[in-house]
Amino acid sequence: MKVSITSGRAEGPTKLNAFDNALLDANIGDVNLIKVSSILPSGTEVVPVPKFPAGDMVNCVLAYTSSDVEGDLITAVVAAATSDDFGCVVENTGVNRDPEDVKSEAESIVQYMMDIRGLKIKEMLMADETHIVKKQGAVVAAVVYIG
Repeated sequence: MKVSITSGRAEGPTKLNAFDNALLDANIGDVNLIKVSSILPSGTEVVPVPKFPAGDMVNCVLAYTSSDVEGDLITAVVAAATSDDFGCVVENTGVNRDPEDVKSEAESIVQYMMDIRGLKIKEMLMADETHIVKKQGAVVAAVVYIG
């Protein structure tokens, strides 16, 4: 299976528009996202985000947050860990938190998930996005399953 790891941020006139614009910024705005849980199959290969046909149904692990408070610092993170057997993915978000803390927390959570399964981490991959809200902002980070 192939996956892509991506992130985006944007402003918009409404919460939904900001979210849609952030998805467009992440190159996954013209597909239907199906939120899945947190396992990567054995042999997963990470590739750049492909050009999906508009309207495709695409599985993903999605981190998303938004705010309409000017000056809020919003962060979305996905962390993926692989092993020789299979891997795990987590999402994490924060509002007015140090982005490094949000990333560190995601890494710690995925490390625990691998440890509890007895899996040795081969590679740790992350995508994150941080944004200072002007009017209505949104951030997304995603692991997109390609097939």
